[in-house]
Amino acid sequence: QVQLVESGGGSVQTGGSLRLSCVASGETFSSATAGWFRQAPGKERDFVAAISRGGGTTYYADSVKGRFTISRDNAKNTVYLQMNNLKPEDTAVYYCAADLGSSAQRLSERIGTMDYWGKGTLVTVSS
Repeated sequence: QVQLVESGGGSVQTGGSLRLSCVASGETFSSATAGWFRQAPGKERDFVAAISRGGGTTYYADSVKGRFTISRDNAKNTVYLQMNNLKPEDTAVYYCAADLGSSAQRLSERIGTMDYWGKGTLVTVSS
């Protein structure tokens, strides 16, 4: 079993930055592909970024490419999301996710079957 706990959300103005962290419990985290998803009010949950088990491969939604960076530290059982140049449309609850059976490339397809989810952290970007 893996439990995921996100932190680092908050309120920032347009153009600001935040760094989200997701700490995982359990010994299998380093064997899991990890990623971030987000859900804006009244909308479906969307893929944001994914990272491979070893951290060498990353994927991003087009809407965040060049602004967000995903990374992980398996020694600390932690995955990060550095968010720069934030925009009001980035306002959402951000969820950490981990999946033992998926590649980073396919993690976006696992919304309905993801092995593990965190409870989310709210990011609010004001104009």
